[in-house]
Amino acid sequence: MDFKCSASDLASLANSTAPGSDNALLATFLCGRFDAISDKFADTAHAVDSTYLLFSAYLVFSMQLGFAMLCAGSVRAKNTMNIMLTNVLDAAAGGLSYYLFGFAFAFGSPSNGFVGRHFFGLKKVPSASVDYSFFLYQWAFAIAAAGITSGSIAERTQFVAYLIYSSFLTGFVYPITSHWFWSGDGWASPSRSDGNLLFGSGAIDFAGSGVVHMVGGIAGFWGALIEGPRIGRFDQAGRVVALRGHSASLVVLGSFLLWFGWYGFNPGSFLTILKTYDGASGGFYGQWSAVGRTAVTTTLAGSTAALTTLFSKRLLVGHWNVTDVCNGLLGGFAAITSGCSVVDPWAAIVCGFVSAWVLIGCNKLAELAKFDDPLEAAQLHGGCGAWGLIFTGLFARRRYVDEVYGGSGRRYGWFVGGDGRLLAAQVVEVLAIAGWVTATMGPLFYGLHRLELLRVSGDDEKEGMDLTRHGGLAYVYHDDGGGDRPNIIAPDGRRVEPTDRSPAPNADDRNGTPAV
Repeated sequence: MDFKCSASDLASLANSTAPGSDNALLATFLCGRFDAISDKFADTAHAVDSTYLLFSAYLVFSMQLGFAMLCAGSVRAKNTMNIMLTNVLDAAAGGLSYYLFGFAFAFGSPSNGFVGRHFFGLKKVPSASVDYSFFLYQWAFAIAAAGITSGSIAERTQFVAYLIYSSFLTGFVYPITSHWFWSGDGWASPSRSDGNLLFGSGAIDFAGSGVVHMVGGIAGFWGALIEGPRIGRFDQAGRVVALRGHSASLVVLGSFLLWFGWYGFNPGSFLTILKTYDGASGGFYGQWSAVGRTAVTTTLAGSTAALTTLFSKRLLVGHWNVTDVCNGLLGGFAAITSGCSVVDPWAAIVCGFVSAWVLIGCNKLAELAKFDDPLEAAQLHGGCGAWGLIFTGLFARRRYVDEVYGGSGRRYGWFVGGDGRLLAAQVVEVLAIAGWVTATMGPLFYGLHRLELLRVSGDDEKEGMDLTRHGGLAYVYHDDGGGDRPNIIAPDGRRVEPTDRSPAPNADDRNGTPAV
């Protein structure tokens, strides 16, 4: 039916001379028009929500660029091309594995509480419950988990190992974890369709402090632990040797790109925006307001963590370090990701403050244990992600939990009047994720190690994988070889002799006087 109604139409019906038929015809006409209006509004709501989800997916996908820049700046120049290629691989290999298997394992309802069993290869998509935009959004999350792991094992891992672990993580390990806590069938999901919730609440992990960050961080922990530290990371006496990344500029650029993408990561996890709470239509408060609050809590947690890290590291080491501040910022984001939608802004400040100290403590433990993670990814995402889950169990507000997850009388944070059941569910999630990732990724990395597919040779590692494995270096840069004149190294690895044969600037002149 056409979406229009005119006064002349109503007038012709009102002046009908057929006895008893004018009112019926008028009612039919008006109801038909109202039905058409209602259908249009429903179509518009679907379009708005789908556009919102697609835009959020694009933001989350932009985080891959942030990961790439952060990783590139955090490694030495001789391994830049290698780490950039692995970030491209995470997205590409993860796209196919998540399409074929991962999405079905994660959201293939109806299913059991452990694993999904429908939608393999997106069969029967779209449907009334699943659309393509939802798949794209979840794929962007899956490859984010794989990107975390690639940072932990950077500068010493064979390329074939990246191919194997990335496909396995995005196609199997991560999807099953997300099924447990995000699917309507998951055994610990707060959205479980049958109402049989873990501890009467389910584990609240709104955007993935555990599902994404802990999974990626723990997987990276086992990879880095099994293949061992980089050559030169610890001296013969066991003291820590700083192997600094080659570009603080890229680290800062990557951090800001990740910050930007986190506004799709956290607020986008509502999946829809055009929704009222308690049927209160026409007011200023609805899911759109909760989306805004989530963006605010995300911002405050990251900002607080960055400032806490800045001043803490100044007191501990005596200088201001931009790389440490960027890692602290990301640690705050990783922690708030679980409870961003169900806590007050003031609580997000507490979350960020504690997450900075969690990261500092995990880094100290890593040094004592001779554990080498070039990007601190295992400590940042694993440690701060676990804190984020505990934080949610302590500070989740009752009103927000009821609004976001529906119903009333749900369990909420222990420190804001709850009875501790939500906290218990959060602890269960921490243990479940740690156990699952250890049981799957640990044997995978160990098997690759035994097959000599995990770590490159010592000579290749010293020379740099860009030159030995990828056909050339990423940059033309100067290498001080120890002589009077630095060598110029071209992208293909050739040493280019300088054309200027004049004495080097630091050489003595003819009279033996040091040059100025």
